[in-house]
Amino acid sequence: MVTSHARPPLQSVSITPVRPVRRGVRVFFFFSLAFLITGVVSLLFADLLWRTGWSSCSTLLLALFVVLFFLAAIGCVHGAFGFFLRQFGNDRRITRLNEFASRDIKGASTAIIVPIYNEDVVRVYEGLRASYLSLQQTGHLDNFDFFILSDSTDPDKWIEEERRWAELVQQLNALGRIYYRRRYSNEGKKSGNVRDFLSNWGRRYRYFVVFDADSIMRGTTIVTLVKLMESNPSVGLIQTVPALVNAESLFGRMQQFANRLYAPIFISGLNYWAQSFGNYWGHNAIIRTEPFMQYCDLPFLPGRKPFGGQILSHDFVEAALLLKENWQVWLATDLEGSYEEGPQGLIENAQRDRRWCQGNLQHGMVVFARGLRGLSRIHLAMGIFGYLSSPLWLMFLVTFNWILQYKKDSGLSDITVQSFTPFIRLTGTQHAFLIFLICMTVLFIPKLLALIDLARDKKRCQTFGGFARAALGAFMETLFSTLHAPLQMLWHSKFVATILIGMGVNWGTQNRGADGTPWPVAVRQHWGHTLLGLVWGAFVWQLDQTTFWWFAPVLAGMVCSIPLSVITSRGTLGLKACSLGLFLVPEETNPPPELVSIRTRMALAQSEEKDSKLQHSNIGLAEAVLDPYVNATHVSLLRESLFNPAYAELLNRLETMGDGVQKLGERLLAQGPDALTSPEKLRVLSSANTMSWIHRQVWLGRPEQLAPWWRTEIRRYAR
Repeated sequence: MVTSHARPPLQSVSITPVRPVRRGVRVFFFFSLAFLITGVVSLLFADLLWRTGWSSCSTLLLALFVVLFFLAAIGCVHGAFGFFLRQFGNDRRITRLNEFASRDIKGASTAIIVPIYNEDVVRVYEGLRASYLSLQQTGHLDNFDFFILSDSTDPDKWIEEERRWAELVQQLNALGRIYYRRRYSNEGKKSGNVRDFLSNWGRRYRYFVVFDADSIMRGTTIVTLVKLMESNPSVGLIQTVPALVNAESLFGRMQQFANRLYAPIFISGLNYWAQSFGNYWGHNAIIRTEPFMQYCDLPFLPGRKPFGGQILSHDFVEAALLLKENWQVWLATDLEGSYEEGPQGLIENAQRDRRWCQGNLQHGMVVFARGLRGLSRIHLAMGIFGYLSSPLWLMFLVTFNWILQYKKDSGLSDITVQSFTPFIRLTGTQHAFLIFLICMTVLFIPKLLALIDLARDKKRCQTFGGFARAALGAFMETLFSTLHAPLQMLWHSKFVATILIGMGVNWGTQNRGADGTPWPVAVRQHWGHTLLGLVWGAFVWQLDQTTFWWFAPVLAGMVCSIPLSVITSRGTLGLKACSLGLFLVPEETNPPPELVSIRTRMALAQSEEKDSKLQHSNIGLAEAVLDPYVNATHVSLLRESLFNPAYAELLNRLETMGDGVQKLGERLLAQGPDALTSPEKLRVLSSANTMSWIHRQVWLGRPEQLAPWWRTEIRRYAR
């Protein structure tokens, strides 16, 4: 990596402890309301179990109901509080952006870092380009540097990243402004990637902004974040609320629509009780460099994987460590212009959840750590129960079926006795239906409040295509969520079970495309769901046909999982819904220039890729050897890395371990790339001297000494 120009050292900032102004009262009031609702409904449910015959299974069923309803009540209270704050609050703009609009940020050096791992290189660089050009238009570009921090292990991805970096720097005239570096060891995964950057270059920057591979941010948003940090020296981190954008599939569009419609009230409700004790979501956030470097070096958890070792969901823990040291963490609920992309299918969404599940369950070893703030423990616990709720729901359903089976086998009839609560004057059926209505109200009233919130803001309502289309979209999204929820229950239950028995998760790359799920893939992933739905449905039918119809929504999601997964992953149906005005979001009806730019350039890149005849396996290796420009860029970056002692030591070890790199290079020339494993190719690509030698041998050596693969590539390159 080319060395950055000199930056002034960080200035020390003295802070004072955060004054808990009304925060304790807000937390108490918020969660007490959730407890109160849960207590009342749990009493009704306990009364129903008492009236229909109590057993030992009833105790388990009641305990599961209390936990599950409390989690649902917390979500409902978030929505209700957020709605009333947005409609009737005295100060809807939490961060009061106008107060800091004129703040001077001269000298506030900021790094924008993009950690990547075998990602779609074109998408990463086009997102960076859009953010760079947007930031340039603000007139504050001189305060910012961009860093592409690669952990890629795919040789072709590595070379493509370098080639496109050089092209991007040339196109934007950004030499000395956009940097690229690749680590030679993936220790610590993403958090280790960030830590490596901070260890080597962090002292040059007062702040750093973390992007994900699919992040986009407006220049004005980034500048505003810096102004907020400059104006509030006790703030260590400000997390934006990224909006989902660029969805193409029907699933992606529904998720995007739900995010834009429901998130404002939920986030406002969260901010009501969290205040300056917010959370960090790992990207689209600005961080004060000095306290992060001082306090957020993550420890290794004791014990064996998957619970021990490296903390996977590092973001929650890093926020907790900042709060522990009296640095505030803000959630910028009112700051627009922060974007990300989401999975385009049910299976891709579940794959992402699998990684998050292990990371959140690891927090069970952190939540009771000494010195953490109480609100940090609440954030960690809510993340844990976000995944534990699924196996608890599955246990609730199974326990209910067990009670039905026991009653049928015993031959005892239901004799509904008088309730022990004096205010119940209902039959047993009416009593059960009342509890059902309350549960449905708690689950769905936040969605209704989100629609009311939208209807009261006519300007925002138009960006969703009008209220009628937004309401229809919300209804259809609710139907889909009803079918999707049982699949999430089964997936998350499986994830939790496999993690508890010691099966970890590999660090994979997220599939961010919208090609659609093929039928064979859907069958392979969902056949168990379908079979379970059919068997479970038959079992409940023979137990009690009335109960079967109550279970129908749960069973329908399982039985229809294969076609549901395939159909909702289709980009053609997503485009059809868009043409009908369904699931519209503000970024489509009034798209910002950053998103217009990236959509246009991505479409152009995809068209060029289809027309190109050079796309094949080992194309990166061929380019790095044959193309003088790519070879020179690659070798220059390798030699630049030798100035870093840690990298130099590792590269020297790679040179000497096992077969020497020179011998691997000779085998590569004589037998072609298929004669080398992927780690061996990486070793060859990591040697500057060997890559220079191979380049000369291919062009200056005798053709008969080269493998047929090379002779074919030379002819292809010449054309």
